[in-house]
Amino acid sequence: MVVHVVLFRPKAGLEVAAERALLDVLARAASGIPSVRRFRVGRTLDGAPTYVQQGFPPFPYCGLVEFDSREGLLAYLQHPLHGDLGRLFNETLEAALIYDFDMQEAADAAAWRTG
Repeated sequence: MVVHVVLFRPKAGLEVAAERALLDVLARAASGIPSVRRFRVGRTLDGAPTYVQQGFPPFPYCGLVEFDSREGLLAYLQHPLHGDLGRLFNETLEAALIYDFDMQEAADAAAWRTG
């Protein structure tokens, strides 16, 4: 499984209409792009635990998009609804970190070894 991880921080003072537009296009992408297996979003928990790195800029929101394969991720990235989502992200976000991971069950983690 491939997971597209997006940590993000909206611009300060984002207007309600812009926030609604972003959430609307996010929901359309989640349900309208065939290669998406699962699309989840969330917020950080209040009261940072001691393991949270201090001094690092906060990213209060996270999006996790799951695909069956790398090809599914590529189809998602090329889909017009993702284009709409990307444009609104660029307009409404102050910062984001985006990573793609090839995920496996923890019991199969030995396959990650490279040496």
